[in-house]
Amino acid sequence: MAYAEKRMIHDADSHIMEVPGMLESYMEARYLADFTAKTRPARSQLENAEKALALQDDPSFRAGDEENILLRKNHQALGSFRAEDRSKALDYLGFKSQLVFTTYVLSNFGLEYSSNTDLAIASATAHNRMMADFCSVDRRLLATAYVPLVDVARAAEVAESALKLGCKALVIPSRCPAGHSPSHVGFDRLWAVAQESGVPVLFHVGGEEKMNDAYAENGLPRVKDFHGGDENFTSTSFMTIPLSLWQTMAVLILDGVCDRFPNLKFGAVELGASWLPSWLRFIDAACAAFRKGEERLKKLSDTPSNIAKRQLRITPYPHEDVGWIIANSSEDMCMFSSDYPHIEGGRNPIKRFDESLEGSSTQAMDKFYRANFEDLMGAGLAADLRANPAAASVS
Repeated sequence: MAYAEKRMIHDADSHIMEVPGMLESYMEARYLADFTAKTRPARSQLENAEKALALQDDPSFRAGDEENILLRKNHQALGSFRAEDRSKALDYLGFKSQLVFTTYVLSNFGLEYSSNTDLAIASATAHNRMMADFCSVDRRLLATAYVPLVDVARAAEVAESALKLGCKALVIPSRCPAGHSPSHVGFDRLWAVAQESGVPVLFHVGGEEKMNDAYAENGLPRVKDFHGGDENFTSTSFMTIPLSLWQTMAVLILDGVCDRFPNLKFGAVELGASWLPSWLRFIDAACAAFRKGEERLKKLSDTPSNIAKRQLRITPYPHEDVGWIIANSSEDMCMFSSDYPHIEGGRNPIKRFDESLEGSSTQAMDKFYRANFEDLMGAGLAADLRANPAAASVS
C-alpha cells in the first residue's frame, strides 16, 4: 500500500542527493577546471556518501525498499541519486507528482557574489541539465531550474533554455543580488517568460542570506546540527531562513512586479510559514504608512496582502501549526511537502500535518494537500496529473 494512497497529494518539495562528479558531468568543458577549483570545499561533503552508495547495490538492503520508504534518508533513500529508482520511490510514496530540487546546488555555491558571472551562469546551466535529465524518467517528477539574478540581461535566456530542456519551475535566490534589486525592471523579460510559459518562480531554503557567523562565536562550544556538522541548521541559524524572502517578496509586490504579471505565481519552499500572518499585516502596514507619499503604492491593484494571497504559495515545516497559519492568513497559500529524502521531512509528514490541521474544513484540507499546488504549477503540471484535467492550462 502506498504511503499516500487514501488521498490525492502533490509533493511541493523533494530532492535528489548528488554523488561525486554528478554535476560536473553536465558542466561545459571550458568552465570545468575553474568550477572545480572554486567549489571544492562546498562539494567535499559528497565524498562521505560512498558507504551509502554501495548499499544501493546490496540485494539484502534493497529488499527493504518499500517498508523503509520514509525511514531511510539522504543517500540511503530509494531513488535519491539514481533516476531509474525514483519512479519506484514515487510509487511507494503515492504522491501524484513531486517537485524535485537539488541538494548541493541550492545556493549555486555563492558564485553569483564573486566576480565571475560567466561561471555562475555555467554552474546554473549545468544544474538545469542535471535536473531535467534526472526527472525525464517519469513525468510525475517536476524538475526545477535555477536562474541566477546576477546578470539582468541574461536571466531570461537561462530560463528559456531550462524550459526547453523540460524543467517545470524556475528557482531564484531569495537573497538580493549584488548591485541591483530582484524587482529591477530589467527582469521583466524573465517574469514574462515564466508567465507566458505558465510556470512558477520559486524560492528554496539555501538561497537566502545566511546568519552572520559571528553569532556562533559566543564563547561556548560550537553547536552541531542534526547532520552532525556545524554548517547547516541550528536553532539560531533557523531564525534567518525567511528574512531574505520577506524582503524580496515585498519589493516584488511594492515595486509592481506582481501587478505587471498578475498571472505569475511565486512559491516559497522549505522556508517555513509561521511568519506568514504577521508578514501579511506588516506589508499592509508599510503600504498604509507610506501610501500618501509613494506613487508606486497608489498604483497597486489591491492591498499588498491580497496580492500575496493571489500569487504566493508556501510550504510550512511539519513541526509548525499549519491550522493556525491558515486560519490567520488564507486557505489559498499553504501546501504539503515531504522534503524526501532529507532528514528534515521526518518519517511521517502526513500524520504531523493532519494533526495540526485537525478541525479544518474539508476544503481547507484539499487545498493544502492538492489544489494550492495545482494552482501554483499552472502549465508545469500536466492535465492528467490534476484532480480536474479540464481546468488545467496547456501543458
